[in-house]
Amino acid sequence: MDLDALAEIARLKHRYSRALDTKDWPLFRETLLPDATATYGEHLRFEDRDALCSFMEITLGPHVLSEHLCAQPEIEIDGDVATGTWFLQDMVIIPEDGMMLRGAAFYHDRYARNEAGEWRIAHTGYERTFELVLSLADLPSLQLTSNRWALTLNSTPPRERVTE
Repeated sequence: MDLDALAEIARLKHRYSRALDTKDWPLFRETLLPDATATYGEHLRFEDRDALCSFMEITLGPHVLSEHLCAQPEIEIDGDVATGTWFLQDMVIIPEDGMMLRGAAFYHDRYARNEAGEWRIAHTGYERTFELVLSLADLPSLQLTSNRWALTLNSTPPRERVTE
């Protein structure tokens, strides 16, 4: 097995997750081939990198806090292409809507080397094992004590907006 390729693909998937959660859209774009496709659950499908990146930038903008943990990779490499299955645990908090989503899934990815020989995502997508949504109002002791993007939205702390 090509251990260097295995390590490069693992780092690629971790960059993908970090880019989502830090809203580093140029880095997120860089993890994908131009013709990359994506399928998230039953309803979200994207036919190229531009459509996917645009959706993520709007949907996971500074009004959304997210955490994507990918672990337990099962990666198969065949020359310049590979497949991977990853366990995903995610959380999404939208303070202004007073909601939190928590879920788990299994990513099923395809990878390929680009013209420069670097691994990129050719397809990504997941099937949920579960997803739950909570109202932050149902959690009276919950306090959002840190929000990296709060100042970019406005000066009102997110928790105060939730309880108004």
